Amino acid sequence: MAAPKKGRSASAQSRPGRSLAFILIAIAALTGGMFLSGHPTPRLGIDLAGGTSITLTAKNEPGQPNAINQTNMNTAVDIMNRRVNGLGVSEAEVQTQGSDNIIVNIPKGTNSKEARDQVGTTAKLYFRPVLATEVSGSAASASPSPSASSSSSSKATDKATQKATSSSSASPTSSATSQGRAVTDALKADSTPSASSSASSSASPSASSSASPSANASASAAATKLQAQYTALNCADKAQRAKAGEGSKATDPTVACGKNSSGQWQKYVLGPAEVSGTDIKSASAVFDTQSAAGWKVTMEFTSGGSKKFADITGKLAKNQSPQNQFAIVLDGDVVSDPFVQQALTGGSAEISGSFDQTEAQSLANMLKYGALPLTFKESSVTTVTAALGGEQLHAGLIAGAIGLGLVVIYLVVYYRGLSIIAIPSLLVSGALTYVIMALLGPTIGFALNLPAVCGAIVAIGITADSFIVFFERIRDEIREGRSLRPAVERAWPRARRTILVSDFVSFLAAAVLFIVTVGKVQGFAFTLGLTTVLDVVVVFFFTKPLMTLLARRKFYASGSKWSGLDPKALGAKPPLRRTRRPSAPVDSKEA
Repeated sequence: MAAPKKGRSASAQSRPGRSLAFILIAIAALTGGMFLSGHPTPRLGIDLAGGTSITLTAKNEPGQPNAINQTNMNTAVDIMNRRVNGLGVSEAEVQTQGSDNIIVNIPKGTNSKEARDQVGTTAKLYFRPVLATEVSGSAASASPSPSASSSSSSKATDKATQKATSSSSASPTSSATSQGRAVTDALKADSTPSASSSASSSASPSASSSASPSANASASAAATKLQAQYTALNCADKAQRAKAGEGSKATDPTVACGKNSSGQWQKYVLGPAEVSGTDIKSASAVFDTQSAAGWKVTMEFTSGGSKKFADITGKLAKNQSPQNQFAIVLDGDVVSDPFVQQALTGGSAEISGSFDQTEAQSLANMLKYGALPLTFKESSVTTVTAALGGEQLHAGLIAGAIGLGLVVIYLVVYYRGLSIIAIPSLLVSGALTYVIMALLGPTIGFALNLPAVCGAIVAIGITADSFIVFFERIRDEIREGRSLRPAVERAWPRARRTILVSDFVSFLAAAVLFIVTVGKVQGFAFTLGLTTVLDVVVVFFFTKPLMTLLARRKFYASGSKWSGLDPKALGAKPPLRRTRRPSAPVDSKEA
C-alpha cells in the first residue's frame, strides 16, 4: 500500500468521525453550560427589550466660553459611566454624539427617574477628613496604626503624599463593638468641626447650657446611627457600596467606600466636607523627572479654596494615622486618601506615591471634573417599549428565516444531494452562534440588539459561501475525470485556502468596524466577527469530515443524478487511463 503524499494527513482522511464527535461534544457541553448558567436565551439590548434613551446637551458655565471640548466631554462620559454602573446596570451605554451631546441608553428594569437624576447632575467632589477606616469585611480596628508610606519632600512646598500601601492593619481580636466605640471616639475627637459646631461653642454659657441637653441628645443619636452604618457596611457588596452615605449632606459626617493600594475594598468614616470640587482650579498628571518618583497628580486651588485647604491640612498634620488623612470623595466614592505632614498654604498641592500613568490620569480627570465648567441640560428622553422591541425582533427573525429559506431552496435545487451536507452545517453553525451568544450575556455582558441580529443574518450568506466554494472545487475535480473520493481530498486544500482568505477578509472588516465605531454598530461588528470565526470551525470540523464520510456511500460515489455529483451532468472528461506501449514487431523469419 502506497504511503500518503507529503502534506496530506492519513488520519484526517480515514478518521473523519473524530472531528464530527469533537464538534458534537463541544455543542453538547456548551448547551449544558448555557442551561446551568440559568440564561437559556441571549440577553436583549435596549432596542429589543425596551428601556430609556437620554440625550444630554453640554452648556458652558459663565466665564468659561471654551469649556466644551473633547477632553471635558470624555471626562464627563467617564463619570456618568461610574454613576450608571453604581445603579447596578450592566448594559447601559454612555457615549458622546457630536461635539456637545452625550447619549445615555439605560435598559429596561432600571429606575429611569433615578438614572436621569444621576446622569443629569454635576459631579459632587469633596475633600473630607478621615476619622476611621478599615478593610471592609475584616475585623480590623476602626483606627488602625499607621502603615508604611513614601516620605514627603523636605522643601517647604505644598505637598500631600499618597500612601504607598494600605492604611489599615488587621487586628484579629477586634469586634463590631470595638469598631463602634472607635467610631464614636473618632467623632468626639474630630479635629475639624463644622461651622455649626464652632458657632455653638462660641455661644453664651446660658445659651449653651439650655441648648445642651437637646443638642447632646441629637449628636448622640447621629453618632449611634453612623456607628451602626459603619459596622454593617460591607464595601465588597456592590449594592451596599452604591448606598453608602446615601442622603448625607456635605456638612455631616458620613460613611463611604473606596479601594486601597492593595486592591481591597476599604470602608471609611469621614468628617464634614472642608473643600469642594469647585475650589480646584486645575489638576493634571505629570511624571516627576527630577526625583524619579514616578507619576504624580498636581492640583491648583482657587483663592478661596487655597485658604480652606491650608486650614484642613494644618489641622490634619497634627493627628496620627488615619486621622491625618483626607479622602477625595467623588459622588460618594473615595478615589484617593492621601495623608499630610504639614500645612499646605501656597494654593497648590501634589499627590504622589505608587501611581502608574493610567491611575494618575484617572485621578486628575476626576479632580478636574469636580470643577468642570460644564452643566448638562436634558434635551430629550425617549422611552423604548418592550412591545416595540418585540416587533423589531419579530421582523428581524422573519427576515432571517426568509433569507435562510431561500439559501436552503437554492442548495436543494442546484446541489441536490449535497444539500444533505450543507443544511446540517448551517444548523450546526446556527446552534453554536445561539449558545455562545447566550453564554456571553452573563460572562461579558453581551446584549443582542437589532444590528447584532442583522449581523447574524448576513453571516448566513458567508457560511453558505464556504460550502459552495468546497462543493465547486469537488465538482471541478470530477470534471477532470477523477472519482469522488480522490476528488474530495484533492479539492479540499484548494477550497481551504480560499475559505480562509475569504473569512479573514470578513473578520478583518468586522474587527475594524468594531474598533472605530461606538454603540449599536459594535453589536453588528461583534456578531459578524463571531459568526465568521464559527464558519471556519464548522467547515473544518463538520462539513469536510461529513463530506469525506458520505463520499464512501454508493449514492454519492456512483455519481447518481440526484447526488449533485453526476459526471455526465457536469460534463466530465473520460477517466484518465494509462496506455501500454506497443510490443516489438515479431520477425516472420524468426517465427
